[in-house]
Amino acid sequence: MEFNFDKYQGAGNDFVVVDDRDQKFPQDNVTLIKRLCDRHIGIGADGLILVRPAEEADFKMLYFNADGHPSSLCGNGGRCVFAFARRLNIVKDEGVFEAIDGLHHAAMVKENIVCLNMNDVAQINKNGSALFLDTGSPHHLELVDDVSKINVKEQGAQIRYGAPYFDSGANVNFIQKINSAIFKIRTYERGVEGETLACGTGAVASAIGVHYLGLTEDTSILIEAEGGDLSVEFNENLGNYSDIKLIGPAELVFSGNFKVV
Repeated sequence: MEFNFDKYQGAGNDFVVVDDRDQKFPQDNVTLIKRLCDRHIGIGADGLILVRPAEEADFKMLYFNADGHPSSLCGNGGRCVFAFARRLNIVKDEGVFEAIDGLHHAAMVKENIVCLNMNDVAQINKNGSALFLDTGSPHHLELVDDVSKINVKEQGAQIRYGAPYFDSGANVNFIQKINSAIFKIRTYERGVEGETLACGTGAVASAIGVHYLGLTEDTSILIEAEGGDLSVEFNENLGNYSDIKLIGPAELVFSGNFKVV
C-alpha cells in the first residue's frame, strides 16, 4: 500500500504528515513509524502525524514520537498539521482539531505562520530550583546562565529518567533570560531521546514558568529556540494561566510517497 506525505517544519521541529482520513495507515506498526522518522534510512523527522476524521472538530491529530510510539500533544506539530489541513482544504484560515488533550482552535495569522490555542494551566510544581508543569506534554524547567554551555543530551537524559519522572519521563527545558521579553531555550524531548531544534509545548511551559517565577511581568514572550523563534501569549489570574497562544512558523518542506509492504 502506498501513502503520500508532506514534511513540515516549525522552528526546526520537523514532522512527516499523512492524510489518513480513510484510516488505512498501520498506526500500531512501531517499526514502520520509527523507520520513517529515522534520519539515515527514512524520511527523517522528530515525529509522525496522522490526520483522521473527528466527530466534534474539523479533523483529528494523531501524533507519534520518532521512537514509533504515540505521544502527548506536540505544539509545533499542531501548528504544522493545521497548515497541512488547510493545504488540503480540510479547514480554511481558522479551524478546530482534536488532539490527545482535547480540542484546539488554530488560525493562519499570515502565510506560514500559525497561532495555536493551548489548554489552560492551573498547576505548577516547584522542586528546588526547578519547575514542572503540563502544557499538553509534561515539562521540567531549569534556569541556566548560558544555554550554549549545556550538554542537553547528557544532562537532559539524567533528568528525564531520574526522580521523580522515571519511566514515564518528562521533556527537559534549559532556559536563559535575555531580557524581560526574550528567553532562550534548549530542549531534550522524550520519545526523540535527544535535543530537538524547538519544542512548542516546551516554549509554552518555559514562558509560563518564567512568569510564574517573577522573572518577567510580560504576558507576551519571545522564545528563542535553536531552530527559530516562537511567540507565547497568555493571561494570568491568581496563578492560573488561560488564553494561551503559541505562534510561529509552519512550513512545507517537501512532499513524497512511501510504500508499505
